[in-house]
Amino acid sequence: MRIALVAQHGSPLTPAVDPNADAQAAALTPLAQALAGLGHRVTIYARKDSAGLPDSAILARGVTVEHLSAGPAAPLTDSELTAHVRDFGDKLAGRWSRNCPDIAHAYNWTSGLAALAAARDLNVRVVQSFGTLGTLRATPPCGQPAGDEPDQRIRMETCIARSAAAVVADTSAQASRLIQMGVSRRSVTVIPEGVDTARFCPDGPVADRTERPRLLAVSPLTEGQGLETLVRMLPGVPEAELVIAGGPPKSRLRRNAVYRNLRRLATCLGVQRRLVFTGEVRLPDLPALLRSADLLVSAAPHDTLGTMTIAAMACGTPAAVSAVGGNRDAVLDEVTGLLVPPGRPDLLARRIRRLLATPMRLEGFGIAAADRARARYPWDRIARETVAAYERCLPAAEVVLAEIEDEPAVSPARELAMA
Repeated sequence: MRIALVAQHGSPLTPAVDPNADAQAAALTPLAQALAGLGHRVTIYARKDSAGLPDSAILARGVTVEHLSAGPAAPLTDSELTAHVRDFGDKLAGRWSRNCPDIAHAYNWTSGLAALAAARDLNVRVVQSFGTLGTLRATPPCGQPAGDEPDQRIRMETCIARSAAAVVADTSAQASRLIQMGVSRRSVTVIPEGVDTARFCPDGPVADRTERPRLLAVSPLTEGQGLETLVRMLPGVPEAELVIAGGPPKSRLRRNAVYRNLRRLATCLGVQRRLVFTGEVRLPDLPALLRSADLLVSAAPHDTLGTMTIAAMACGTPAAVSAVGGNRDAVLDEVTGLLVPPGRPDLLARRIRRLLATPMRLEGFGIAAADRARARYPWDRIARETVAAYERCLPAAEVVLAEIEDEPAVSPARELAMA
């Protein structure tokens, strides 16, 4: 197939150093490479979000990036992107009129608007991925008031989901919400984000650590991440250290208000010597840091994709995390880790303390976590499931022609399909 991945939010060539950056945007490149590895031709149509980006580039064998100028050549928020949807959609339509894809897969709701507009007069079916649904983020237990999500976004997501040929939900919770929004069950497929199981694996370098049991949280130093709950949990887990990775570089941590507040809270609770901040962690350093932990911990009230949880599991590190979003799909409670309601430091501490007190059980969790990550989340499996979702959108004749193309002999049907 000729597959178009639509990314109005920005280019995969724009460097990302933050492990907590938009996980769905970061997933574009490995998904495209995995699709190309299955023999498909993939073009990523991205908004030019940096002046230094070329008009087009070869990202990998079988994967091309086309940059479309729509708005300023700089990163934009969702609300800023909406002003440039029409321009981006018009340029998509121009490209597709000359080189029509078989399937267009839009990432993010603004990309969906642009893709549906571009496909209106062309025989292109649009598959939609949202990453985060505005209506889910505006619903407890996320802890985010509904007013924080623009009504326009929530209305548009509903229209896009109902108009697309298919919707790929990242989690079962997202799939349930899409069905509640009136999307046909047959149109919704749950396909999680994958993980690079070659990079995130139990074998490899391990970051330096103390002899204390290590609880690791990888999180931006911003409000609403559940970090205060983790600090309040620490007195209930004697001798363990809590390492918080993320935020600004270590030299600038003192300027961060959340860092200062957490430090004050730790001092009041008498655990300041067992609380460590690493500051910013580069993506290449993340696997070694995850391997150094006894447990990945999170008390975040929302975690749409559970990306960090899956990465830790792939490294053989079990997770004790909030039972929200992608975590609920990734973690098998009492098998690959622990699921705890958000905002319960007492319960989180009690369950972690019991787990750390039984090292063989903890080791068993780590083995099971790595096995689950290797079985469910490698990119080649995610790509195969994604292709199956695409094929269900195509007329039966097109699927047959696609299968004929895989035959070694050159037949008239193959020539017609290639033409």
